[in-house]
Amino acid sequence: MLDKIAIISDIHGNLPALEAVLKDIDRRGVSQIICLGDMIGKGPHSKEVLEVCQIRCQRIVKGNWEDFISDPKTEATPFIQFYRNQLGEERLAYIRQLPSVTGFWMSGKYIRLFHANPHSLYDRVYATSPLEKRLALFEVPKLPSTESSSKAADMIGYGDIHEGYLQHLEQGRVLFNVGSVGNSCDSIPMAAYVILEGHLHRREEADFSIQFYRVKYDRMKSISDAMKVEIPDQEAYINEIKTGLYCR
Repeated sequence: MLDKIAIISDIHGNLPALEAVLKDIDRRGVSQIICLGDMIGKGPHSKEVLEVCQIRCQRIVKGNWEDFISDPKTEATPFIQFYRNQLGEERLAYIRQLPSVTGFWMSGKYIRLFHANPHSLYDRVYATSPLEKRLALFEVPKLPSTESSSKAADMIGYGDIHEGYLQHLEQGRVLFNVGSVGNSCDSIPMAAYVILEGHLHRREEADFSIQFYRVKYDRMKSISDAMKVEIPDQEAYINEIKTGLYCR
């Protein structure tokens, strides 16, 4: 029996999208869920999304939105303060202490997961970035991690860019992006996530798969909720939800 691990990322306060993805995950016999950050911000339900992730996810790593919104050194602009007020100090304290990287063995591959980059929450890597920059994602991380392993990864999964993809690189290395649950920017305005299927904790080669899923959700509910709470940059957010295109 193969283990199934769901990987979600970049929910961005979009509760209807998260609920639809979790419903889809539940019907697929998934054994655990890992969240790669950016649970908060942009959308109207940062607090609710964070609470659901705390309950449903076995591992959560920090995204750049968790970092700059919870960091006391970040200037409290009206934009930042809106989300801080939504979350409250207890939840801000929780996200401050989140690790930035996690990893595990599965079917003979060491898999490392993070939000954007193992060395920085803000260094963005795309499918079309120079090969050298993509290969650097496999390095031992400099950011705080749940791992004790100091080996380079065989497989990397990350979020941040809101565009899912899969690449096979030199020496058998595999690179994938999980896309975005709540704010897809790949021209497909549906929630995106990934399931890894294999033998968890096994260091010997074994059967393995990566499956990409797109899930329809109630986008009009997300838009209506955003209008009710008058989120910052409301017009841009609504256009992104409608079109699946980055607007700001």
